[in-house]
Amino acid sequence: MRRRGIISRVRSHSGRHSLGRGRHSAYARLRELATGLATVALTAATFAAISGQEAAARTIAQVRHWAVYYSDKAAPEAFAAYDLIVLDSRQHPPLQPLLNRGKMLLGYVSLGEVERHRSYYGAVKAQGLLLAPNPNWPESRYVDLRDPRWVRRVLEDIIPAVLQRGFHGIFIDTLDNAAHLERMDPVRYRGMTRAAARLVRAIRHHYPRIVIMLNRAYEILPRVASDVDILLGESVLTSYDFRTKRYRRVSPTDYRRQVGWLKAARRRNPRLRILSLDYWDPTDTATVAQIYRRQRRQGFVPYVSIIALDRLVPEPRR
Repeated sequence: MRRRGIISRVRSHSGRHSLGRGRHSAYARLRELATGLATVALTAATFAAISGQEAAARTIAQVRHWAVYYSDKAAPEAFAAYDLIVLDSRQHPPLQPLLNRGKMLLGYVSLGEVERHRSYYGAVKAQGLLLAPNPNWPESRYVDLRDPRWVRRVLEDIIPAVLQRGFHGIFIDTLDNAAHLERMDPVRYRGMTRAAARLVRAIRHHYPRIVIMLNRAYEILPRVASDVDILLGESVLTSYDFRTKRYRRVSPTDYRRQVGWLKAARRRNPRLRILSLDYWDPTDTATVAQIYRRQRRQGFVPYVSIIALDRLVPEPRR
């Protein structure tokens, strides 16, 4: 499992069928899903987890240390320092030992892309929901958020499967793809950004008790800030350059812009908890420690890791 947050230029995907066909009826069906769907397939296992999800929601304000880890190798003891842990929703360490230790656990869901290794990849491909590959992650393809069939799959299949495993909630990734695609081709991808916001609101409508953490998606924050519990600013201060294969600092202008967006979202929702995720070489402990200090001064809960996110990187000792 790899991180999906940063997006570069999307490659052209000529020759696909038009996505505009039947759009008005599709929007009507989507609106119906967002307001009246009462048949979400929740099993008894999902209902049994509700009390734990409510308890987790009450402890969000107490989160002081967190981590994201996309592997299944680490022992439960390795997570001792963290209050909140984001894990891949399928490939992860045993959850029960972490739950027994009082950890808040969120399962990764990529809603703006579908990775080839996901069990439903073939089905959504056959439905014609997949768009161009993400050039940074060729094994992952953008998905058409405007299609009600994707919304239905998210609400009825993908999220229930995560909750049934024992997670307190979900970590939503790759929804910033929507605005990126719409900027690249405003005609072909018209309505993608609005569809991303509608999807977040639909998730909250159908799952009012779970913890929802959203990655970036800055363009839709004015519409969804009140629908999420935790907001992640990824690559706010430092990032990774896929072209040069090196870690790099974000420009001061980009840093100020992102901090402004994150804080504006918190003004809309004062209960919103803001986390940051930056990338740097963990052997450069002086710079890593500096990143932690600077992000904490902004009022964020920081974590610094490697780009693969497949190992836990402890904060340098103070």
